[in-house]
Order: sequence, then C-alpha cells, then structure tokens
Amino acid sequence: MRGYWSRCGLQPPEPVVTAATASDGETQAHSLPLFPLRTVLFPGGLLPLRIFEARYVDMIGRCMREGIPFGVLWLCEGAEAGEVREARESGAAAQLADVGSSARIVDFERLEDGLLGILCRGEQRFRLLRRWVQSDGLHMGEVQWLVDPPQSPLPESRRALGAVLRSVMDEYGDLARHLQPDFEEAGWVANRFAELLPLSRAAQQQLLEIDDPLARLEAIAPLIEVR
Repeated sequence: MRGYWSRCGLQPPEPVVTAATASDGETQAHSLPLFPLRTVLFPGGLLPLRIFEARYVDMIGRCMREGIPFGVLWLCEGAEAGEVREARESGAAAQLADVGSSARIVDFERLEDGLLGILCRGEQRFRLLRRWVQSDGLHMGEVQWLVDPPQSPLPESRRALGAVLRSVMDEYGDLARHLQPDFEEAGWVANRFAELLPLSRAAQQQLLEIDDPLARLEAIAPLIEVR
C-alpha cells in the first residue's frame, strides 16, 4: 500500500495500528468516486474546485443528489484529474497517494466563465485499497475508512497555537464561514496549520498519514513561531 513513497523519493511514516487497520477490527471497505488532484485535503479543510469535464459534472451532480462524498487523493506524479486517464493510456505514470480524505460539497455556484464552482469540506481519512476507471472515465476506488482517535484538547504546552491560529484566520477570506472551527481541539488546529504553512505537498501528505492527531500537532509545532 505504501509503494508510492519510494516512487516519490520519501520515507514512509511508521505504521500505526488503528481500528481501521487492525486485523481483528477492520472497517468495511466502500466504493468511492475519486478526484485525483495536486493537493492534499485534510479533514475539516476547505477545497474550492472548478468543474468542467462531463464525467466530474455528473459525479458532482450525483454527490449532491444523494448527499454522498467523493474522495480526494494527492496526485504525486503524473497528470491532474482530467488527464489521468489519458496519461495512463499513453503509458505515462500517474501515481496516487494511498491515503486521502473524503470531501463533501458545502456550496456551489455558476462561475462567470460558465463553469460549475463548488466548495468542499474534508471529512474523513481513508486508505485506498484498489482503483479502477469506469467506461465514462470516472475514477473509482475501494477504500477503507481510517478511524481517528477521540478528539483531544490542546495540551497545555501547545495552547498558544490555538491563539496563533485565530489570528491568521483571515487567510481563509470569505471561505472561513464554511469552516467548523474548534481552536481548542488538537486535530483541528494541526490540520489547519498543515494547510496554512508553506509546506510541500509531500510534507503535507506525510502529516495526513499520521494517525494520532497529537503526534501530527507535535510534528507541526516546531515550524510555528509563538511570541
């Protein structure tokens, strides 16, 4: 499952046994429409998208009608979303991360150029077990949901990070109204800093794959200047 780390020249994180990966407590696999992108979506994060290909317009329409999410996976090598199938057919490599986040549509609009604009919010991490391409070109995946530990309050030694995050919320602009802020919760604070800090996509992916939100927060904390 972690072969893409070597293809991208990275070291995989140490495996952590969770309710979703333990042999005696695996969650049931589900099929999920996939949207490969050159970005990393974290639970609770916002992702604006412009939809122009028929296969993705259809996918978004179905998600909105049925109230279901779709999966966002970092495309660490190859062409983005609409070009992945073409790249595969031409022999080019399109390497997707094994861990991504489900995305739920929270707003949509018709853009000035006539395209469909949507805003999504990340929900739950998942592990990709296998993927395939439908006849209409839509990517589908069999995924296993990753169960995060219960929410944890910010440790006393890191409470200042919540205040720092409050002070930079303007970075989200008008999109901030679609956030569900919890400045006292370690996972939510860690995820927002992972989005806002100038990190490489590879570094963001490594953070996403850390199962313990407190460990994710500790990995990010040294990068934040607290005065």
